[in-house]
Order: sequence, then structure tokens, then C-alpha cells
Amino acid sequence: MVEPTTQTCPICSVKIITGAAGGDRVIFSAGPQGSRSKLWARVCQFNQKPGCINEQSKSAAISADDYYKPDMPSSDA
Repeated sequence: MVEPTTQTCPICSVKIITGAAGGDRVIFSAGPQGSRSKLWARVCQFNQKPGCINEQSKSAAISADDYYKPDMPSSDA
């Protein structure tokens, strides 16, 4: 059995746990854990700097749930 390892991206400092059960997991600075495709949709596609460790998700399918959706302000007036 392979032990999970943690990598830290030198560009955005996000932590990626590889070899975990269920696939790689991304530890964001705020909010729940996510996937490499979620990291790509929210950070990497905008950063585009050499040295990013999330290169593999460029070819992964990005779902609508991967993109950031800010909370809508309430209409209480």
C-alpha cells in the first residue's frame, strides 16, 4: 500500500495530497478540500506561472461545480 504524500505548490502555496484513497485531494486556504480540477478552475488557469505542480489537470474535465461561486447577498432590506 502506498503512503499518501503532500506536495506544496511553489506558485500558490496550496497543498496537494497525492496517493490518498479516492484520488488526489487539494487543501485550500479556506473552505473544504477539493480536487485538482477545482484548483485549476479557481487558481491555476489564472496564474499560469512556470513551476505549477498542478499541470495534470489541464487535460481533466472541469465541471460547473469546480468554478468559484460567491455567496449571493441576501435581499433583506
